[in-house]
Amino acid sequence: MKRRATVHDVAREAGVSLATVDRVLNGRPGVRAATAQKVDEAIKSLGFARDLNASLMARARDLNVVFFIPDGSNEFMDSLAEAVNRRFSMALSDRIHIETRRIKALDSAGLAQSLDSLDPRHCDCAVIVTSEEPEVIAAVDAAHRRGIAVMTLVSDLPHSARRNFIGIDNVAAGRTAASLLGRFLPNGGKVAIIAGSLHLRDHAERLQGFEAGLAREFPALTIIGPLEGHDERSETQAIVETLLRQHPDLAGLYNLGAGNAGLVSALEGSGQAGRIRVIAHELTTPTRAGLIGGAIDVVLDQNPDGEIREAIAAARALALATDRSAVTDPIEIGIFLRDNLR
Repeated sequence: MKRRATVHDVAREAGVSLATVDRVLNGRPGVRAATAQKVDEAIKSLGFARDLNASLMARARDLNVVFFIPDGSNEFMDSLAEAVNRRFSMALSDRIHIETRRIKALDSAGLAQSLDSLDPRHCDCAVIVTSEEPEVIAAVDAAHRRGIAVMTLVSDLPHSARRNFIGIDNVAAGRTAASLLGRFLPNGGKVAIIAGSLHLRDHAERLQGFEAGLAREFPALTIIGPLEGHDERSETQAIVETLLRQHPDLAGLYNLGAGNAGLVSALEGSGQAGRIRVIAHELTTPTRAGLIGGAIDVVLDQNPDGEIREAIAAARALALATDRSAVTDPIEIGIFLRDNLR
């Protein structure tokens, strides 16, 4: 078997000192561009990969990762927070301390203030779920300048200094919903869209994929909305009740956000459960009940445990190899019907 390449091998291959290799690996200044390129070429040539566990053991303190998860009635956010809690002991055994802070949903000013309060001496990485607002982007950029790696979870901020995004391809999720509803409704009809907030990039991207999918393959379907329920049960329920009154011929409904307990309640209360084809997101207690009872036909899920696992792995890679992007496995879109509930 081939021996694992070491930093000594990289230094020898590039013709530089160990100190120079260390600077390049950790993104520190003081290395000329041509020299850094030599080191990068040596790394690729040798197939060098850092032993992150050894790097953690060599640190004077544990790695600290803070998850900022929205609070409120969004059951999927509760699932993310629970997934973080389940990983606590396992991460601690790897000298990674993870913490969850629940913040008010869609409160960009509150999240920005929380990010600004982070001390790089006590926080290596922040993982955030956020809407795309200027104050949050500014806070992410400021945290990056202070030496704190910031990652986005579920919904991205591509125009910020965030280091990585963990989540599904939301445009593809919207196209998937369109493809399914189009096949459920071959004769066309009205399809309503409910979003949490279109300031959330994941919701905007799902809408983009859904509208494009219907326009390309199922032009006989007419879109109503999108209507924003702010991921709240009561608002979503009120929206669905109004839709049912105003459009008694409604054929389909796509909820690309949360608030599904309200959606199910409205459908069951009106006696329309099972008549209208419904697609929702995230396998939670309300959507599971909706699948079993027939109010929801399909749930598109993004596996919160898998997302948190990948987020912790990426946080470790970013904190210990700050010059390189974290490499994570893609989050697959799960498609659940009543027939294949796990």
